[in-house]
Amino acid sequence: MEMKMRCVCLVLGLVLLMTISSDAESHGAGHANLCCFSFSDIKIPPSRIIKVEKTPSDCPKPGYIVTTAKSKFCKQDIKELNL
Repeated sequence: MEMKMRCVCLVLGLVLLMTISSDAESHGAGHANLCCFSFSDIKIPPSRIIKVEKTPSDCPKPGYIVTTAKSKFCKQDIKELNL
C-alpha cells in the first residue's frame, strides 16, 4: 500500500511540475476570435461595414475581420470590400 501512495504522489508531483513549467503562453482573452480559419464569400455593402481589422501576424492564415452591425466576417483580401 505504501508503494502505491509513493507512485501516486510521484505522478501528481510530475503533473504539477509540468503544469508550472509549461512553455505555453496565453495570448490574452479573445485572441482566438481575432484569427480567421475560413473565409467568407459574402459580398458586404460598404455602408454596412462598421470596422475592418487585420488579423495578428501570429495567426495561421492572414486576413481581415469585417464587423457589421449583425455579425463578423473573415475576408482574405481587403480589395474584395471595395472601400
